[in-house]
Amino acid sequence: MRYTRLGKTGLSVSELGYGAWGIGKSAWIGADDEESARALRGAIERGVNFLDTARVYGDGHSEELVGAAVREASETVYVATKVPPKNGRWPAPSGVEADDAFPADWVVQKTEESLRNLGLETIDVQQFHVWSDEWVGEGGWADAIARLKQDGKIRFFGVSINDNQPENAIRLVESGLADTVQVIYNVFQQAPEDRLFDAVRANDVGVIVRVPLDEGGLTGRVRPETTFPEGDFRSRYFAGDRKREVWERVQAIATDLGVPVERLPEIALRFCISDPATSTVIAGMRRLEHVEANVGAIEAGPLSEQQLATLRAHRWERDFYPR
Repeated sequence: MRYTRLGKTGLSVSELGYGAWGIGKSAWIGADDEESARALRGAIERGVNFLDTARVYGDGHSEELVGAAVREASETVYVATKVPPKNGRWPAPSGVEADDAFPADWVVQKTEESLRNLGLETIDVQQFHVWSDEWVGEGGWADAIARLKQDGKIRFFGVSINDNQPENAIRLVESGLADTVQVIYNVFQQAPEDRLFDAVRANDVGVIVRVPLDEGGLTGRVRPETTFPEGDFRSRYFAGDRKREVWERVQAIATDLGVPVERLPEIALRFCISDPATSTVIAGMRRLEHVEANVGAIEAGPLSEQQLATLRAHRWERDFYPR
């Protein structure tokens, strides 16, 4: 496993992180708790030391599985989780006051609930699950974060940036209040390179990359005829003609790189670690086979400049997230 520094936190984190949304079983259908536990243990045994979950993933179920794996591990493992917005607005819209989404007492309450779910005394990185840069200098959330740090309930603070809005955290990054940011970044969604990555480098803020495989689109396994179980998040994400669009673009990527489509998951993960601004890439890994494949991809290291130049041409700005 390869390790990098998570910005000014100073934590040495694995370049491959564990994304624990799917094992919560609230939006991805088909997760099995025993298999999820094997995947978590297998990831830790293979050197993955950064696990990312959230209070809302299965109403705490994901946190419970993550906490159990961490408590059983002999290795040092860092845990990140997230506070949901009290107003239930996903993503955070413009014009909403900070105290509507993250009032101080709510931030403390949800942090304490997460600690109970995890069975841990401290959360390494506590994040807000949505963010608006209008909230810098507004509301009581910053005081709550300072108090949680002082009380030893959290070590560091960050935000999960709204889907496909990477510039909607630059004020926060420049304010010095955030230790980390989590952002969508992949072969299709390259917008963080425009301004956000310059800001995080200048302010030594750690970057947690999410959705490196475009919710499965960049694996090459989403084809026009693919179906998803009823209630599965992907049935909405890849609604309408989107599966065909994704499949055609994935084929074009493979052709331009001169590789089989089956290699695209590896290529997609390596793309994300090729920019030095990124610290860790959290991939969903519900099965041990996913862990083994993703660890192997990360161990191969960054892509060549020629490969990166080829992939730049496949930037695709769109928003598939259901509202």
